[in-house]
Amino acid sequence: MGPEQQTAEVHRRLSALLDLINRIYGTEKMVLKAGKLEALSLIRSAEPAEQLLGLQRLIFENPTLDEAPREGDYGRACEELEEALAVLMARRSLEESLEFKIKERLEEQHEKYLQEIKKEILKEWGGVENPQTLKKYARTEKMFARQLSSTVQEMLRPAELEQIIGQSEAVTALVSKLASPYPPHIILYGPPGVGKTTAARLALQTVQKIPGAVFSQEAPFVEVDGATLRWDPREIADPLLGSVHDPIYQGARRSLVDGGIPEPKLGLVSDAHGGILFIDEIGEMDHTLQNRLLKVLEDKRVLFDSAYYDPTDTQVPKYIRLLFERGAPADFVLIGATTRPPEAISPAFRSRCSEVYFEPLTPVEIEEIVRSAAARLDLEIEPEALRLVSRCTGEGRRAVNLLIDAYGRALHELRTGPAGGDRIALSAALMEKVLMGNRLYPPGAPCTGEQAETGRVLALGVNGFTGQVLEIEALAFPAAARGRGEIRFNETAGSMARDSVFVAASLLRRLTGIELKNFDLHLNFIGGGNIDGPSAGAAIFLAILSAVKGVPLRQDCAVTGEISLRGQLKPVGGITEKLYGARLAGLKKTVVPADNRLETSSSFPGMKIALARDVEELLPHFLTGSAIEELHTTKEG
Repeated sequence: MGPEQQTAEVHRRLSALLDLINRIYGTEKMVLKAGKLEALSLIRSAEPAEQLLGLQRLIFENPTLDEAPREGDYGRACEELEEALAVLMARRSLEESLEFKIKERLEEQHEKYLQEIKKEILKEWGGVENPQTLKKYARTEKMFARQLSSTVQEMLRPAELEQIIGQSEAVTALVSKLASPYPPHIILYGPPGVGKTTAARLALQTVQKIPGAVFSQEAPFVEVDGATLRWDPREIADPLLGSVHDPIYQGARRSLVDGGIPEPKLGLVSDAHGGILFIDEIGEMDHTLQNRLLKVLEDKRVLFDSAYYDPTDTQVPKYIRLLFERGAPADFVLIGATTRPPEAISPAFRSRCSEVYFEPLTPVEIEEIVRSAAARLDLEIEPEALRLVSRCTGEGRRAVNLLIDAYGRALHELRTGPAGGDRIALSAALMEKVLMGNRLYPPGAPCTGEQAETGRVLALGVNGFTGQVLEIEALAFPAAARGRGEIRFNETAGSMARDSVFVAASLLRRLTGIELKNFDLHLNFIGGGNIDGPSAGAAIFLAILSAVKGVPLRQDCAVTGEISLRGQLKPVGGITEKLYGARLAGLKKTVVPADNRLETSSSFPGMKIALARDVEELLPHFLTGSAIEELHTTKEG
């Protein structure tokens, strides 16, 4: 390439550089900047060397450069300028991109800032409230301010453990378990209305006062009804154990939703941490939920899991990370109460709990409860009215409610009737009206007395937590044809009663030689009902013996126990409940198997409890001496 061509090439490159600089800075800005750097006159020069020097001062922003490139270095100088311009353009492009992003971010923050300011202004002006919501708020506040009276049941509820009547042994057992340095979980069994819930509340208050107890003064008492607790297989909501609200479908807090973070919701087991969780009617709780609660009782914490939880996410709050990694604390003592039998509770659950049994209330204890409640209401009540209540119910709560009904009726008659004094008195006649209004009638007690009867005997049974007296009667006729007799009895009595009849027939033949096939025998369980155990065996044997032999039986005594083919009286369950039932019926004497002697330690004033090992010891309580001798000396030919 010749000198002229080289000079033309340099001019073209210099012209391109100037155009590029003009696009980068703009003409006016480039002229001002070149003037400050003393490069403007050099750039306008016609000499390539001076133009290159001027461009070097402008691009490198160095006015001290004074050595112009030689003619042979024009190409290298242009390349340096082009490379510097490339870096400058890249920097300028990056700055523009950053400025754009910064502008967008500032606009977003500005918008959020404006929204927050609007919310603050709305709060100052009344927030989300409007005339309708304010009206409802005022109406609700007015409702809170208006109360009819304090609940009578709350006023009459025992305030101390000593005021719980008829449950001294159960209350002592409950308090001693909670006062232990290692209190166990507890299940309370007993009929309704005998004070299980009240005893649990007061037991915690009592234990908190004992030095060295594990429960602090701030220990919570969380109460829930087990009948309302249901296991949700979707695990969307679990008020007992707690659940996790995912950020999409269940709606965690808005601050967590934006980051896709699940939110754990703590349950009642965590609310009871350090105290007592009381589950009333725990026998009604779903068995699956019972088993899930077992895991919490063992671990003393609730573990959470969620597909939305990301342990590497730095946006997860500390408390949520702690709950997912370590679980929610749930160290408490469980007290469950139930009116159902122990078999209704999961065996695995029962094996981890200590058991306390509350006894049915006797008529004397019911009278004491009603008398104590009447004293708090400043009432006078006749002794016969007390006896009426005690005969109609064995529940303390129900007895108090009947007293409250009678109190209201007596107060109404006092205000609307002729002046008769300021003190309210509850008569037996008034209590009868209240009982009839509640469809309660004194139970018809079995016909008892000193007069012996043939073919009739009193047995003892159990219905829930309450015992009852059963009447069993038998009637025997010679069969129309020898060996073709029939046995009839209530089909509703069930297969256990049928088995007891066959055992009694075999035993009767062994003792007396009498073959029941020679008789038409009708056995009747008065009142019907299903006999779900063998405990009526002894009574059935006595009824058949009396009917076939024609010997009368005493009617002031009842019996319970299974009879064996060898004539032994075998132990049965529910002895305490049966004795209570006999006491309610007014019986003066009962006979129970000798092997049940340990269960007869409860106090039953005015009633004799006899023990029998076999038929030989049983018969003297129901037969006369001559009748017993006849059994040993006479046999059918």
